[in-house]
Formats: sequence, structure tokens, C-alpha cells
Amino acid sequence: MKTARVQVLTTPAFRDWLRKEAKSAGVSVGELVRTRCEQRVSDDEAALAELTALLRKEVSATRTVVRRNLEETRSILSDLRGRRKRGLAEDRG
Repeated sequence: MKTARVQVLTTPAFRDWLRKEAKSAGVSVGELVRTRCEQRVSDDEAALAELTALLRKEVSATRTVVRRNLEETRSILSDLRGRRKRGLAEDRG
């Protein structure tokens, strides 16, 4: 494998974190950066992303339906309260 050097400026804290991550993975910092940056989306991750997008679409549609039904329910309750008040007023009158 032909290689080329890349220098990246970072904070000492991030550098230390990279070193710790590399050590716990048993690789060099360079290998850690390469493998993490070169990661391709797996079939499972692609499927999950697709399902997530579908779920978000369905949640949005469901919210619309729930809001519409809630408005209708509030309207019906308001009408029933009005009828009850009119009925009580007629009983008194």
C-alpha cells in the first residue's frame, strides 16, 4: 500500500483521546483514523436508514390525523356542552 502523510491540527485533549481509542483498539492512531474514515455503510445500516425515513414519514402523517381527530373531538365536546347548558336552562325556565 502506497502511503502519504497528512497532518491534522487538533487540541491536545482530542489527540489524547485518539491515542486512548487507538490503544484500546490495539492499532496505531493512523490506522484508527483510516478505518473510521473509510467505513462504508453496511447493508444493515442502509436498511436501517431507509426504515428510519419511512418511520419519520409515517409519524408525520399520523400526527396530522391525530390533530384532525383532536380538533373534531373538541368540536363535538363543545357542541355537547352547549346542548347540555341549553337543556339545563330550559329545565330551569
